[in-house]
Amino acid sequence: MSEENLAVVQAVYDAFALRDPITIQANFAEDVVVHQIGDIPWGGEFHGHEGMLTFLLLLVEHIDSEVTLLDRFAAGDQVVQTGRTRGKVKSTGKTFDIPIVHVWTIRAGLATRYEAYIDVPAMQEALTPST
Repeated sequence: MSEENLAVVQAVYDAFALRDPITIQANFAEDVVVHQIGDIPWGGEFHGHEGMLTFLLLLVEHIDSEVTLLDRFAAGDQVVQTGRTRGKVKSTGKTFDIPIVHVWTIRAGLATRYEAYIDVPAMQEALTPST
């Protein structure tokens, strides 16, 4: 099961890299919960495919970013992915390069929960206009 769960997560990252929303959605359960930690414009909890779409639209509305994947391991129904997100905040023009941790819950070959953790103070700094 661990290898299958790792493969589901890899398929989602591959689809994100290709900006392929159909494949992204196909790997998420209809009742998926997306949780983004922190006091940032795209933070909060989002439910279902519609909620996931809202999360993604909020994300790309505020930042242009690319994720570099580092370590990944399976732990039962969960997959933990570490990495970095690098990019630019659209409103401020500031760049960022911050660590991330993503925790995925996979059941029956679909992501049922996606939790994204980032260095919130570093992202808030990039979101704050220079004075």
